[in-house]
Amino acid sequence: MIEIPEKLNITAYYLDSNLEKGKGDKVAVYYRDEKITYGEIAALTNKVGHVLKELGVEAEDRVLLALNDSPEFIASWFGIIKIGAVATDVYSFLQPKDYAYFLNYTRAKVAIVDASTLQKFEQATASSRHLKHVLVVGEGATGGVLSYHDLVEKASDKLQAEDTHADDVALWKFTSGTTGQPKGVALTHRNSVYNFLCYGRQILQYGEEDITLSVPKLFFGYARDAGVVYAFGSSAAAAIFPERSTAERIFEMIEKHRPTVLINVPTMINSMLTTPGAKDRDLSSIRFSTSAGEALPAELYHRWKETFGSEVLDFIGSAELYHGYLSNALGDVKPGSLGKPVPGYEAKVVDAEGHEVPDGEVGVLWVKGDSAGLLYWNAYEKSKRTFHGEWVNTGDLFRKDSEGYYWFAGRGEDVLKVGGIFVAPLEIENCLLGHAAVKECAVIGAPDEQGLIKPKAFIVPREGHEKSDALAKEIQDYVKNTLAPYKYPRWVEFIDELPKDDRGKVRKRALKEKSIS
Repeated sequence: MIEIPEKLNITAYYLDSNLEKGKGDKVAVYYRDEKITYGEIAALTNKVGHVLKELGVEAEDRVLLALNDSPEFIASWFGIIKIGAVATDVYSFLQPKDYAYFLNYTRAKVAIVDASTLQKFEQATASSRHLKHVLVVGEGATGGVLSYHDLVEKASDKLQAEDTHADDVALWKFTSGTTGQPKGVALTHRNSVYNFLCYGRQILQYGEEDITLSVPKLFFGYARDAGVVYAFGSSAAAAIFPERSTAERIFEMIEKHRPTVLINVPTMINSMLTTPGAKDRDLSSIRFSTSAGEALPAELYHRWKETFGSEVLDFIGSAELYHGYLSNALGDVKPGSLGKPVPGYEAKVVDAEGHEVPDGEVGVLWVKGDSAGLLYWNAYEKSKRTFHGEWVNTGDLFRKDSEGYYWFAGRGEDVLKVGGIFVAPLEIENCLLGHAAVKECAVIGAPDEQGLIKPKAFIVPREGHEKSDALAKEIQDYVKNTLAPYKYPRWVEFIDELPKDDRGKVRKRALKEKSIS
């Protein structure tokens, strides 16, 4: 039984507790050439809290963050929550229409944005009925925009945490918006600490000497929690950088800061492995990586271990359940699977009527754990379909094997029915990645001349392999000989780059639209 105190503020829990333990002088953040201590992050957090209160932010108000990864991002996120307000954070490279949507959806009174984001953000503010103030980090505070640093510099660095209840809302995490506009899942202080005690403490097992480095940016809950929040909860440190993630940038960060834990995604794992000279890069500091966002193919897992020698823990989490709920663990990894339920969680695979299916059969994954969110904000029907008492309907298709490992079979809307038989695009994609000419790939369903759905593959070829009909046929034959013949892609289309969203996931909807046009 995991005990959660009734009175709980997660900023006090994760950040201020380090000062109480006498770790104020310990490095918490590596940023560029700076080493920032827990005491310095806590002081900046308190200053931000005071500024927000002076601007009229009250308990339960939402504040919108659109910041690049930086100490200011971390302090602002913790500062919002420390005063009892609700942190809502979005990508710093969106379009004005997207910022307009998030401003009106969150009804944020205050937004904190990066100078590089300000121009597009300002185009969105005119349509916001609730926004009162915009704080800009960096240069560009003109007109009605306030300078973050000017206000923070004048504020007190002492602040008492709001006396929040464990079940007060602390933050929203946004769904990826693959079907319609992103929706915010309302998450409490309890949700965060419960998952930290289950996934963070028992799967990640950070020590004080660990340093994390995250490939996804901190607006993405996966990166923020595993990379910063859970690191702080373990008195570890985080190495962060504001630029977009590329394989070369990640290699450089590893060589500079010597992180011990790499928070990664399959797309970047593949990109790092295919970078010329990858095997000569020094990744000896990494003791393990995590992988999430989409299932990690066994072929990529084995190539990573062979190339760099460190373990990869593939897992699945979601905004609806705060973070990870199925995971491989150190000393217990089954390549290609998403592991077993994280301690503190229960999982079941069910059919359309909600009955558990036998091991080996594909069904919908339902999960139970006290990190489950309250609801999707302003989405009653969607909330009803997902949150069922103690259980969350993930909408993901899985099968459980006889040893208790769970295997991802795709999103419910992604699975194809070919010749009356269900086919998971993921299985075909994993097979394609085993071909020497395939760098990246995605499989969708496309209609043939009779209107019947068949697999279609979009392939980014490796360097040295020319796009040709002969190569397409070779790849098709490879799948026929590796999987059941009916699963081979009837069409192969070579492209230079797969379309991806801001979390690094392949945008299959865009591929379907491309296929139709």
